[in-house]
Amino acid sequence: MNNYDLKLPFDSRRIISRSFGLSPLYLALFASSAFAANTETSQNNRSEKSIDTVVVQGQQTKGHYTVPTSSVATRNNVSVMDVPKAVTTVSSQVLQDQGSDSLIHALTNVSGVTQANNIGGKEDAIIRRGFGSTRDGSLLTDGLKTALPHSFNVTTDKIEVLKGPSSTLYGVLDPSGMVNVVTKKPQTEFGAKVWSKLSAMGAGRYGQTYGMDITDGIKDTNLSYRFIGEYEDSDYWRNFGTNRNWTVAPSLMWSDESTELVLSYLHQHYLIPYDRGTIYDTDNNKFVDVSRRTRLDEPFSKIEGDSDMAKISLNQELINGWNLDARYAYSQDDFKADQVRTLGYNSETGVITRRADTRGYYKRKIHAVRTDVTGTVDTFSKRSDVLFGLSYDNEKTRRAKLQKGSKNTSMTIDDIEYGNIDQVDYDSSKNKEEYETINTASIYAQDQLHLNDEWIVVGGLRYQYFDIKAGRGDTENTKTDGDALLPNAGLVWKVSPMISLYTNVGKTFRPNSSMTSAYGNLDPEQGISYELGSKFDVNERFNATLAAYYARKKNVAYSETVDGEKVYKTAGLVRAQGIEFDMTAQVTDRLQAIGSYAFTDTKVLEDPSYEGKALPNVAKHTASIFLSYDQGNLFQDNDNLRYGGGVHGASKRAGDNDNSFYLPEYAIADLFAAYTFETSNPIKVQLNLNNIFDKTYYTSSIGNSAYSVAVGQPFNAILNVSMAFGAM
Repeated sequence: MNNYDLKLPFDSRRIISRSFGLSPLYLALFASSAFAANTETSQNNRSEKSIDTVVVQGQQTKGHYTVPTSSVATRNNVSVMDVPKAVTTVSSQVLQDQGSDSLIHALTNVSGVTQANNIGGKEDAIIRRGFGSTRDGSLLTDGLKTALPHSFNVTTDKIEVLKGPSSTLYGVLDPSGMVNVVTKKPQTEFGAKVWSKLSAMGAGRYGQTYGMDITDGIKDTNLSYRFIGEYEDSDYWRNFGTNRNWTVAPSLMWSDESTELVLSYLHQHYLIPYDRGTIYDTDNNKFVDVSRRTRLDEPFSKIEGDSDMAKISLNQELINGWNLDARYAYSQDDFKADQVRTLGYNSETGVITRRADTRGYYKRKIHAVRTDVTGTVDTFSKRSDVLFGLSYDNEKTRRAKLQKGSKNTSMTIDDIEYGNIDQVDYDSSKNKEEYETINTASIYAQDQLHLNDEWIVVGGLRYQYFDIKAGRGDTENTKTDGDALLPNAGLVWKVSPMISLYTNVGKTFRPNSSMTSAYGNLDPEQGISYELGSKFDVNERFNATLAAYYARKKNVAYSETVDGEKVYKTAGLVRAQGIEFDMTAQVTDRLQAIGSYAFTDTKVLEDPSYEGKALPNVAKHTASIFLSYDQGNLFQDNDNLRYGGGVHGASKRAGDNDNSFYLPEYAIADLFAAYTFETSNPIKVQLNLNNIFDKTYYTSSIGNSAYSVAVGQPFNAILNVSMAFGAM
């Protein structure tokens, strides 16, 4: 069978105090006493938190939903009106109001985003404009590629989404764009926060999370520090499983008027369920008749691992307005996994065919370095904002060959009984290590030429070199190298201060490789995208982008069987086209909004088996709207009640490459309310109610079968109580 995944497949006994010996009250008292001296001196300066703030009729300072500038498309912090690309920023205030706990949750605010196969919950997997998969290089942290399985975490400040071809600045990508997670940095003014969250997911499933965030300048120096930590111990929302995760993230910054040097480190330990979801019965065109909470695997299906990221960044002002930005990150992910996967289902007898597997180890490491020089020059008496850059990425993956148990038919859909299949014990003596090493090196340049106050021309070019080795044991399945020139061009017409029109075109590429299959030296995927759009900005209170695009990729790898042997070729051609709308608004002094809509049409244009089919997990229609309102005080002056809610949803999506089944459409409604008691150390109580109508829905499939469909969470509630100190 051809494989066409597009690179494109309150339980009191468990409170945290048993782990730390601290209750939320003790944490607050500890923080209060430890920070008392700093709090008194910094309390009066607490209102100025960032450039993205607005004072609401004398009430507490609140962050904007609208972020009118971005550096993700140009490496200069410029107005999004001057950029010939669709750029959307999910601000820290949106993340806070929605209580976002994952990248896909945060990106429900962005047009054209759906979830791809996330490998049983192990990895982020984001589809944008029809293209995207796990580990596709499109998810960056502070502009760098990393090995982090989940780039959204407690250190996240905001999320930037750059749509369209972005390879000129970011290298190996699909023509659909990239997502950049921006992390929190140390502040020179003292601030701290402690919090405790309780989650209730029904059916006796509960969870607790404790965390703290401390930052301050170091007296009589140019240094400042930040320490962020969080611990979670929670039940998985389905009928068994545990999430037990902890994060520590220290950082140090040295800064003066012209220099900013930041050192940071992140460590995450995670224990999560390996949940392959439920079954779609293709014979009867419906999902199997079991509760959405019922898992079809075994309690030993879980993943445990550690991920780390060490990062250094330097931003240095040079002479005559030039600027140097240099960044390096080392990241790694090291885990082991046990699972029970579904291999078949008999709709007449209800028998489920399962198999236990184990992966004894999986280690992935990435070194990423990037240096940019930006400045302004006069070109034919016209202003040019220019960028010159170098980048290098080294990615190494080493993993144990998957060791498989025997097929098992002990479970039926009418008799869900666990314990009748044995866990596979990893045997190192039988291991054949699978490996992949990818090196990429680039030099690139981009010019943003201002012809006059109305017209801006953008052009860029990247030279990219790559070499890849991949295989299993002594077998080398891929050994290839090559290079590519990746141009882009764009044009902006600023019709008025509030309206601009733009267009762009650009090329992308992605090398093909495989650790487990004899790919050989296949040509890399090559993509191109065309886009036409308009942008609106009304006094930095209303920001919107409307875009139409067409994108295609060729040399998409597929397989076919020739004389009993599986042969890989690159004759595949796929395309995506659509219309997208994104907006954020400060509607009134008290009312804020963020919303989106997308129409996405995908099609396989060339393939022996799937020609004419839509791509898996891509919804033709996605939409979202979220509103928040500052009510003001209820009990005393300067307190603040903030509340709101919204809806996000998607139309039906193809469940597999052959379009043999579809995941149904859904619309999910969420609500939140937060009350801040403006005491000497403000206390905030926030309640998020998610999926308030308890809608059953499905987030993604694995893309090549109907046996592993991820199930969305039912109605759940999260109560977050926090106390702030100083300028936090």
